Amino acid sequence: MYRRILVAYDGSEGAREALRQGIELSRALGAELHSISVEEHLPHYAASVSEVKAAKEQIDEYFRTLTKQARDLAALSGVALETTIRQGHEVETIVTTAKEGKFDLLVIGYRGHSNIFGRIMGSTAQSIVRLAPCHVLLAK
Repeated sequence: MYRRILVAYDGSEGAREALRQGIELSRALGAELHSISVEEHLPHYAASVSEVKAAKEQIDEYFRTLTKQARDLAALSGVALETTIRQGHEVETIVTTAKEGKFDLLVIGYRGHSNIFGRIMGSTAQSIVRLAPCHVLLAK
């Protein structure tokens, strides 16, 4: 059924549920499990280069910790998780990674926003579902 599973993981509550679902599916199906974490670009309006460097170091540390925790959680279930961190636009980076990696399934979390439809499905999740080159599991 699914041989290669990609989980979009940013540490949010929805992403943690997506990771749990990805781990369970991977274990049950014997599928490869990968995660993609997207680091959005730093702001261009910082007062100094040192502020940008400090922000970058803080973001890098956050994603290192995040992906280590994800790998540890997967290992507890006997699943190897390969993690990737990329910079870019969230939707574009996730969809491109799914396509280039020839993934069979993309597992994403969801988080509500202020507008009526956004409460049902966030705009990021909605865009990913629409553009993904493979099946998508939306974890709630």
